Amino acid sequence: MSEEPQTSDTELLHAIARGDELALAALYDRYSSILLGLILRILHNRPEAEDVLQEMFLQVWRRAADFDEARGRGFTWLVTLARSRAIDRLRAVASRERAATAAMHESHGDVSDASDDVLRSEQAEIVRRALDGIPEEQRRALVLAYYEGLTQSEIAERLKQPLGTVKTRMRSGMIKLRELLGEQMRSVRIGS
Repeated sequence: MSEEPQTSDTELLHAIARGDELALAALYDRYSSILLGLILRILHNRPEAEDVLQEMFLQVWRRAADFDEARGRGFTWLVTLARSRAIDRLRAVASRERAATAAMHESHGDVSDASDDVLRSEQAEIVRRALDGIPEEQRRALVLAYYEGLTQSEIAERLKQPLGTVKTRMRSGMIKLRELLGEQMRSVRIGS
């Protein structure tokens, strides 16, 4: 039995350019497994590699007329197309992953920042309500210490009061504030 001579890659590409689907099928049968291996080595993902192979042969179907045999062999052109498509897909996948990661961190950060802001706001309101429940002299000394950052000596000087009086008022104010905050926290837990 004698075998028919095999159609060259160049002849197949010219036939594909003329719209010959059988020529495309023959070229696919001839090189798909080799090209899939190449693409797979670049992408390390079989489903992605199979998609790229299909896209590449679709590109061959659409652009077979672009093949110039003076610039190289048909197989070399196919390898170039496969490699370019695989690298494009690799970049696209990496870009999608970076975007997804950034979005995840950004949205997590936004949620975290928003929830932190709400928590701080709620805590500040609880402290304000508790401060409103202590006597004025004690409140004034605590506000100067914790909100304005003054030392006990600076508070005594500003209020024109003895240092011992300021210390006593701050200590009494802190005890009363602790009690009021405890009550408010229990009521928040009960109300939840």
